[in-house]
Amino acid sequence: MAIQATSKGNMPVVLLKEGGTETKGRDAQKNNIAASKIISEIVHSSLGPRGMDKMLVDSLGDVTITNDGATILKEIDVQHPAAKMLVEISKTTDNEVGDGTTSVVVLAGALLENAESLIDQNVHPTIIVDGYRKAGKQAGEFLKEIAEPVSPSDKDVLTKVAKTSMETKLVRKDSNQISGIIVDAVLLVSEKIDDQRYDVDIDDIKVEKKAGGSIKDSSVIQGIVLDKEIVHGGMPKSLSGAKIALINTALEISKTETDAKINISDPAQLKSFLDEENNMLKAMVDKVTGTGANVVLCQKGIDEMAQHYLAKAGIMAVRRIKESDLTKLSRATGGRVVTNLDDLSENDLGTADLVEERKIEEDKWVFVEGCKSPKSVTLLLRGGSQRVVDEVERSVHDALMVVRDVILKPSIVAGGGSPETFAATKLRDWSKSLEGREQLAAEKFADALESIPLTLAENAGMDPIDTLTLLRSKQQRGENWTGINVMESRIASMKHSEIIEPLSVKLQVASAATEAACMILRIDDVIATQKSAGGPPGGGEGGMPGGMGGMPGGMGGMPGGMGGMPDMGGMM
Repeated sequence: MAIQATSKGNMPVVLLKEGGTETKGRDAQKNNIAASKIISEIVHSSLGPRGMDKMLVDSLGDVTITNDGATILKEIDVQHPAAKMLVEISKTTDNEVGDGTTSVVVLAGALLENAESLIDQNVHPTIIVDGYRKAGKQAGEFLKEIAEPVSPSDKDVLTKVAKTSMETKLVRKDSNQISGIIVDAVLLVSEKIDDQRYDVDIDDIKVEKKAGGSIKDSSVIQGIVLDKEIVHGGMPKSLSGAKIALINTALEISKTETDAKINISDPAQLKSFLDEENNMLKAMVDKVTGTGANVVLCQKGIDEMAQHYLAKAGIMAVRRIKESDLTKLSRATGGRVVTNLDDLSENDLGTADLVEERKIEEDKWVFVEGCKSPKSVTLLLRGGSQRVVDEVERSVHDALMVVRDVILKPSIVAGGGSPETFAATKLRDWSKSLEGREQLAAEKFADALESIPLTLAENAGMDPIDTLTLLRSKQQRGENWTGINVMESRIASMKHSEIIEPLSVKLQVASAATEAACMILRIDDVIATQKSAGGPPGGGEGGMPGGMGGMPGGMGGMPGGMGGMPDMGGMM
């Protein structure tokens, strides 16, 4: 039904189109908070090293098995508008810092749940929002207070951070080896700005995955792996001391832009026409060979005749390479991508110790490796099955991001719920300085922060209440690095357990969860409209689609009746 409002003159006024709905006040808030809590509960059980995995099956029957918060929420295709906001903060956290995608949703869910109890006590949502914002800002300060500065090039710290990120994933058993190759890859592509500052672009690390072998067979390659094969059987399959031409233009005769027609009247003309085409292709190949290149990597096509000339000259060629891969090849080999063959010179060539075609399972791939100081490298990931290798890729993405986070902002905190408990303890003392009902909101914020260690303990099969009270008492005594060692199911110093995380992840989680919770709490009216099928709303025509809906049914009978007519024709 269309929503009707009554004006002072008691005249009903139609505001929304037919099919529109409006939820107001407390009902709207309850509905939004309930939806957000459900999203939080979905990922709740997958937090931490003992968290469970989710199996997600899409409409085509493709299966994804993961415990990565962002992946879970992306795959389940949420419809509720408030719940979508939690999916967004998870996605943003994944893009920004890479890790903490589950924590941010669990924290936002806890903030909203705690706000609900205050709303039930008639605390106005605006006051809760103000209290949350102040508490969120203060929590960030407390997290910075507990953080320890590190050297951005300290390999030992970076390896521990990568390992901590992978402790919660499927690759936990092989995290020692994989964290090593991840740190190597990130350090290779990082660029020094000055003594203390580095710049890292994760896009410079190409991740290639292939089912087969085991996770242990994963490796870092100082160069680029191309999932293409060499274009011609007569070309060499392996070349040492490669000089590589990176070409962004086709080694083919380009067609004319206008419709052109050539009239050939005798066979000699046809032969000279074909010979001229071959000469043009040979001239192209000669330009390449003249520079001393022995490998051609081309973004576009290579004509069959050009392939023949290249093979004859002993040059290895690969075609139809993605533009992003060509850019990475340029950064890895030191070569320049050339758009016009006339510009190609010896100075534009890249170098690599080895370019080789290898068979990986059933596919042939080209490896460009042994680059001198590559600014782009490849991580080749292996795993027992496609599902495993997909999850390895997601785990590696998170680990790459946290290593980058520490290099860009070299501060670390403990894992295992330790910084959250520290911030919560400090916030409770700080909240007493607030006046009025904001103090209640700040206390609820502290309770919400403790939902992280509480969930870790729950997922590890520990008693959540006993664990939290013991953790609080140790923190009160000043043992700031004390957290939950989930693998051993006990409270312990995270420094000794070597469970450390980047400060930037914790700050992102706290600020993103606070912003999302505040935004949802400020909504007091949800108006949903539907696109009308045309015609004035509430008019006589509004009923037509329904009435007309019967017509096809009636007409549907007609062909049947008419179907008899030919027989009648026969009878006549």
